[in-house]
Amino acid sequence: MNVDVVADYMCVCGEGPLWHPDEHAIYWTDIPAGRLFRLDTQTGWHDIVYEDRPVGGLTLQTDGSLLLFRDRGNVVVWQDGRVMRTIIESVPELADTRFNDVCADPEGRVFCGTMSSRTIQGRLYRLDPDGSLHLLLEGLGTPNGMGFTPDARRMYFTDTKTAIWFFDYERTTGRLSHRQVFREAQAPDDPGRPDGLSVDAEGGVWTARWDGGCLLRLSPDGDRLRAIEFPARKVSSLCFAGDGLLDLYVTTAGGKQRETDGPGAGALFRVRGAGVAGLPRYRSRIGVVES
Repeated sequence: MNVDVVADYMCVCGEGPLWHPDEHAIYWTDIPAGRLFRLDTQTGWHDIVYEDRPVGGLTLQTDGSLLLFRDRGNVVVWQDGRVMRTIIESVPELADTRFNDVCADPEGRVFCGTMSSRTIQGRLYRLDPDGSLHLLLEGLGTPNGMGFTPDARRMYFTDTKTAIWFFDYERTTGRLSHRQVFREAQAPDDPGRPDGLSVDAEGGVWTARWDGGCLLRLSPDGDRLRAIEFPARKVSSLCFAGDGLLDLYVTTAGGKQRETDGPGAGALFRVRGAGVAGLPRYRSRIGVVES
């Protein structure tokens, strides 16, 4: 198994890696710096493609554009280097916070978390294709990674301060119910706390470990199966990518404090030889006009 740095922008908080199979590219963000990056996985070329408001999460739309979830509840469609249109200008109760991790569902909706702030605790929303935003959960710590089981009957949701949870998921309505603990945020002997999340084709759950310097792979029953270590303390998120979804791309944070967070802090890593394929991520269809 090979773990390699493929792009190093010394991100303050590298996050949200997203595979764009149409472009054979990885997009990821440095949230506090308001930067979005793109890596061409065929040529290895990478660059900064966006410098603007902080992007906490992003999804790939059915038409190939990106949906950017930003600060103050702002959601925009971005393509070809510019904002094409605004889905939500702002949400009053999110005036001093931002979106964090997001995840599209099989019907093109997007589940989106928001950070806790001085005036409001973390929340989980659902954004529907018609642009309506629905509050699902509040009183959360730090909403983070999400993903669906291979049969799309359950959804995993990470609150970094409490646990990785799972819900029964109803595809026709987008309803979540019967919340249960999948794995505690600080289960015995687990390094760090859970951040980003992805599910593989065998139902394994991969959790990035903030302050833990690794990825953990958990069984569908929540048992720890393996760990992959990185020269970066704050491992923030991951996605499966490439032909057959056999490669892992992993973001990290702490690029301005490598003396404490490790020589690879803030870099984007690629893992080859993990031995399992990922599940294709669902595409959002927020405001997309079907032809």
